[in-house]
Amino acid sequence: MPNIKFSYLYRDGSNYKKFGCVIFANPDNVDLQEFESFIKSKLIYETWFYADHWNLPELFIDYIDFRVDPTWHEFENIEYTDLPATSKPDLSELMELIGCYGG
Repeated sequence: MPNIKFSYLYRDGSNYKKFGCVIFANPDNVDLQEFESFIKSKLIYETWFYADHWNLPELFIDYIDFRVDPTWHEFENIEYTDLPATSKPDLSELMELIGCYGG
């Protein structure tokens, strides 16, 4: 199966956004819908997550004021891709890590 692209964003208190993505190798052939269901079950209110808990790059804007700006990131979508992996842990390892943070 192809790799999986995980797209997400950071939205500050003024609604400025910074987008990013990570591409995971998928050697265990995890199905896209299975992975999406898993991800959504681990999100805060089916939307947010802490990027550092999932070992994903934080996308904070240049200036952040933690008194008014959130520290979570927002899940955007996932999709298959033929692009090479950009993350050291593969998809199964990410799922194992995410599973440690409840949901």
